[in-house]
Parts: sequence; C-alpha cells; structure tokens
Amino acid sequence: MEGLGVNGFWLDRPTFVTGGTGLVGGWLVRRLVEAGAEVVCLVRDWVPQSELVRSGLLDRVRVARGDVRDQAVLERILGEYEIDTVIHLAAQTIVGIANRNPVSTFETNVGGTWALLEAARRSPPVRQIVLASSDKAYGDQERLPYDETTPLNGRHPYDVSKSCADLIATAYAVTYDLPVAITRCGNFYGGGDLNGNRIVPGTVRSVIRGERPVVRSDGTFVRDYFYVEDGAAAYMLLAERLAADPALRGEAFNFSNEEERTVLDLIGKILARMSSHLVPEVRNEASNEIRRQVLSAEKARRVLGWKPLYGLDEGLDRTIAWYRAYFGGAEAA
Repeated sequence: MEGLGVNGFWLDRPTFVTGGTGLVGGWLVRRLVEAGAEVVCLVRDWVPQSELVRSGLLDRVRVARGDVRDQAVLERILGEYEIDTVIHLAAQTIVGIANRNPVSTFETNVGGTWALLEAARRSPPVRQIVLASSDKAYGDQERLPYDETTPLNGRHPYDVSKSCADLIATAYAVTYDLPVAITRCGNFYGGGDLNGNRIVPGTVRSVIRGERPVVRSDGTFVRDYFYVEDGAAAYMLLAERLAADPALRGEAFNFSNEEERTVLDLIGKILARMSSHLVPEVRNEASNEIRRQVLSAEKARRVLGWKPLYGLDEGLDRTIAWYRAYFGGAEAA
C-alpha cells in the first residue's frame, strides 16, 4: 500500500502532527506509529472520544500541549523534538461554526497556518511540511471538476480561510524555499467523526437510534466523499515524495475518488447498507455553502503515483462497522 512506510522512510523519523485529535488525525497517527515514526502530537483540548485517545494511540506518542496559533510554542516543539517532518491538519473544520464565528475560524485556519510555517522557517531541521487545505479553497466554480490550476476563490468564511491558508503556504514555499506541499481533499468521512451535524455520522447514528436522518440542505448538493484512511495514506505519501523531489515544494495536489454524489444519494447508500427503510427529513436550512464540488486527482496519479486504497462502498462499510461498534450499547438497547 502506498504511504505506509514500507520502504523504511518513516522508521524513527521525528514527525510533528497538528490536529491529531481530529477525524483524519487519529487515523494518520495510527499509520505513522505502525510505520515506526517518532510522533509528536500538538493537543489543545482533551477529547476523550477522539480516535487518538480512545484507541490508546495517545500512549504511544509524545504529546505537546498548546495552541496552533502560538508560534513560540511551535518553535519550541520543532526545536526540542528535532522535528524532521510536519503534517499540519489543525483547523476549525465546520462550515456552520465558521458562519457563526468567522474570527475564531480565521484565527485558527489562517493565523495557525502562518504561525506554523514561520516556526518551521526558523527551524532548520524541518525537511518536509504537508499542509492540509481543502476543496473548499476553490470556492464556487462553473468549471468542474476542479484541477490544481483552478483559482482559489473562497467567498464565505470557511472557504476563505482555506483559500488564505493555501496561498500563505505557497508564499512560504516560493519566497523562502520552505519545503511545503499542499493537499486539497474532498469531504472526509470515516469512523471517529463524532460530529452529528456531518452527514455520515449523523445518518448512521440516526439509523442506529431508529430516527429519521436529518438533511440540513435540500439534499441535492454535490460533493466528493473521501475515506479518512485514504486521506491519511495520501498525506504520508506526499511527504515521502516531497523528500525525494524538492521540485514539489509549493505544489498542491487534489486527492479524490472522483465520484460525485448528492447528499441524498449518499444517505441512500448508507440506509441500504444498514438495511434501513427510514426516510430522510429534508430541512433545506443550509446557507453559505457551495452547491457542487468535484475534484480531479489526475495530477496526484501522474506525479505521485497515487491511487485510493478504498472505493466508496468499501469505505462506507468500514465506517458503518466502526459506528456499530462505537454505538453498540445504544443499538443493543
């Protein structure tokens, strides 16, 4: 499998992960630990339900307490742990929260990015930085699918925060020759996401409880859904390729299964796989969200030799199995 460190790249490599308690972070840390990396996780809040904590992974890594916006803390971590590779995932990731609290979103997603990159610029041992942007950085575009030449055109708070962070990473690569590369992934789903406002965990939880799944939009919004373990593997692969080829500095890569699905289509697949006849409740309350997003991953396939490990069906099966185990007590009741 790509990105699992089978070539020894990650063995004993001092690796700094921000956002380790998030959805992708827990699965990324698992893969890094399995590959033999010496992982240091930045942790701001204690989240006992996170995959990082409940799986016991936290006991297998070094934990540095702090906020991603604190440049001095970041410089200390990079220096004291002699960090070689940085994977920056920490962000405020919920569109609704960004609409309600734009300043905190900008401070974390934009300010946190420049704090990390400036700290890395002042830390000579850092050799690779993978920065997680998003397909939202492209904003709303008429030409689809997005490729990496599509302008970054965010208009609403969350989208703008990702456009800005993405551009800041490019500025550090071009101006200071910082070894940073950028990922733009579709909508992540997978076990460990306990935010019930997101469509996959919300739907699975509703089915387990015998309640109708709630759709905040009109159900016709189109997204690229990307399995979380594929995302973790893609981040690791990009770090490996960046180490081998300095010309990748400043480059961005889309990662996607290249399947466009409406919200109602995805819910239908989940209901079918859980043998449920529940009918979704469509509320049509969503605002400031992009209606249609589809990514092209041709560049990642061509330049990095990347391909997804899981299709949508297999990813959903693995995700549903995780939630059945997690919600087992409620399901039995």
